[in-house]
Amino acid sequence: MSQTGMHSPGRRNKITGSPQPGEPEYLAVGRIRRPHGIQGELLMDVLTDFPERLLPGKIVYVGERHDPFQISSIRAQDKTLLLMLKNIEDTDQAGRLRNKLVYVQTKELPTLPEGEYYFHQLVGLKVVDEGGTLLGSLVEILKTGANDVYVVRSEDGNEILLPAIDPVILEVNLERSEIRVRPPEWL
Repeated sequence: MSQTGMHSPGRRNKITGSPQPGEPEYLAVGRIRRPHGIQGELLMDVLTDFPERLLPGKIVYVGERHDPFQISSIRAQDKTLLLMLKNIEDTDQAGRLRNKLVYVQTKELPTLPEGEYYFHQLVGLKVVDEGGTLLGSLVEILKTGANDVYVVRSEDGNEILLPAIDPVILEVNLERSEIRVRPPEWL
């Protein structure tokens, strides 16, 4: 699942998908796999839907301590990125970053149009049906080819899968931390 993925389940929403107070300060956009070559270049798996925003000069934060690094250069290679970070100049320095996550600050995320949300804004919200009955909490969003699927876990641990489509997802309300749904009849 893309941690900075976005979703637009419906248009009847109370606030825009812009970052809200209380959200995480950092979001992962990549995972460094290993050094590439001998000059400190890094092979990075992409975890964002917006890799085009990772540009030379941008500050990214690496590892659990969120150490800041400036991107010197970046280029695509297959489904990964090759990036150079300022002050990482050889294989030994690059090797110390192996398997670490690369983050951006949440406040730097682009504002989304009304009715579109980042995944991190949706996961954790309570899910209720049309009558207000609590079904559980959204614990995961599965990306499928056709549409996303919301994994909702009830308090007793049971899970239901809801297709994230307009007839099912009626409203997302970040202010109430709630998603109102009309579960399909087969559930």
